Amino acid sequence: MSDPETDRDNRRWVRDLATAGPAREAACRELYPLLLRIARSEARRRAPSLGLYGPELEDIARQAAADALMAVTERLDTFRGEARFTTWAGKFVLFNVAAKMNRHFWRRHEVSYDQEDWSRIESRADVGPDDEAQVREFAAAVSTAVEEHLSERQRIVFLSTVLNGMPMDVLADELGSTHNALYKVLFDARKKLRAALVAGGYLARGA
Repeated sequence: MSDPETDRDNRRWVRDLATAGPAREAACRELYPLLLRIARSEARRRAPSLGLYGPELEDIARQAAADALMAVTERLDTFRGEARFTTWAGKFVLFNVAAKMNRHFWRRHEVSYDQEDWSRIESRADVGPDDEAQVREFAAAVSTAVEEHLSERQRIVFLSTVLNGMPMDVLADELGSTHNALYKVLFDARKKLRAALVAGGYLARGA
């Protein structure tokens, strides 16, 4: 059962943000600090794992809050009133903080998106000494299949996201593409590699 006070508050946000002029400006001035508080909290939560602190973190939080405010005002028609307006708006902040921190981390560390280090596959495999040779053989087979069966675009997307762990949104920025386009490229690349590994006896058919 909805809360009448929450419903009134939700309607006020939507009405004021959808109206040009002073009412909209006042609503933006009221909403931005709320979004910034969420952005700062989320940025601090993610900071230790990415090694980001101080002015860098504050800059990311402010950018994320500003971008979230713009996204909220552009997508008011998608708000269904199923939650508090500020809770709904906060989801845009969380998305923007995550995306910006990932981009910042990758760019700061200058990791080449198509760098090939196939030892990473071996290091991810939790196997005993008796299986290490088999894992190395499989990694070599994947490397060969990438070079022989994938197009240049497919190779870049596969190496970046699967081998190097680059987030898809960061790669999309680097290549000037979209998430959907790159997901399709990765899907086709995986399909080719699976077929090549099955043909070489490294994967069971249907695996």
